[in-house]
Amino acid sequence: MYERIDTESRATHDDHLSVRVWLRLLACTNLIEGRVSGRLRDDFDTTLPRFDFLSQLERNPGGLRMTAISKRMMVTGGNITRIADQLLAEGLITRSVAPGDRRASIVKLSAAGRRSFADMARRHERWIVEMFAGLGEHDRTQLYALLAKLKRHLNARESDSAR
Repeated sequence: MYERIDTESRATHDDHLSVRVWLRLLACTNLIEGRVSGRLRDDFDTTLPRFDFLSQLERNPGGLRMTAISKRMMVTGGNITRIADQLLAEGLITRSVAPGDRRASIVKLSAAGRRSFADMARRHERWIVEMFAGLGEHDRTQLYALLAKLKRHLNARESDSAR
């Protein structure tokens, strides 16, 4: 029988609670990401980075420069160019020269890209809702608030260390 090993299995009861919480967060993130990636591949023959790329464009109907997409997705320009080339070849995006800068490109969703992404986004939301169905609304609200508190603390600590 196959035994699933995840990041949380590295922790022992002797580890600090903060370490165990971190590893549990990472394990949950990896499980959700893996399932979403698998469903995107199975249902739409696409990848999570391609979905994320289209998502950035959906949120910015006026289009984005390739450098902006790269920064938002936190990946290299080369990876973004490769994804853009694929999506362009499939007719899901358009690419044009940026006004005032012939070296830069503006990328937008095409009509087909908007339709395709809308279908993916609806299904994506349903998958996420299903994955969190094991938690009641109160638990989800509490988890959301606790993660917001952690995020604020981490951002404040980063600001303090930058000084």
